[in-house]
Amino acid sequence: MAEVRGRNAVTAHHELDAPPWRRFESTLMATSRMIRRAYDWRLKDIDLNLSEACLLAYVVEHGPITQTQVAERIGMGRAPAGTIVDSMSKRGLLVRLPDAADRRVWLLSATEAGKALAAEVSEVEAKLRVELRNGLSRAERQQLAQTLVRIQENLAKVLVDESETDTVARRRR
Repeated sequence: MAEVRGRNAVTAHHELDAPPWRRFESTLMATSRMIRRAYDWRLKDIDLNLSEACLLAYVVEHGPITQTQVAERIGMGRAPAGTIVDSMSKRGLLVRLPDAADRRVWLLSATEAGKALAAEVSEVEAKLRVELRNGLSRAERQQLAQTLVRIQENLAKVLVDESETDTVARRRR
């Protein structure tokens, strides 16, 4: 692998010898940001961003459901999810319904307008997915998915270890 900068060529024989912007993790993060930008760009025509589209689609598919459950399942904090729910409620896409089992809890449900918009999200997503996967075989996509799941599992362990270390450090204070 060689990278040319001006008149100088830098040769990296191993991933760890590569400049930080050429390492696997940097490439993965840059790709993730590009995917998000592409989704946000395509979804802007229906006045949504990726976070809003994910939340709406999840409520349509799994609702009625609590805001906390939606946030946990789509990997979003409760506060950002609350902001999106408030906005979508004002737009008439979601409603909060009382939970018959627990008066303190509200359940989210999609309105007919929300369901219609979720169908548009599915169309946008299907078209972009075709473009995203262009030139990748099914086997390549499966291998990538398996690799990414393994990385997620490794990161989950790191975060658990980090959380446990923080807890021990707080107890020592």
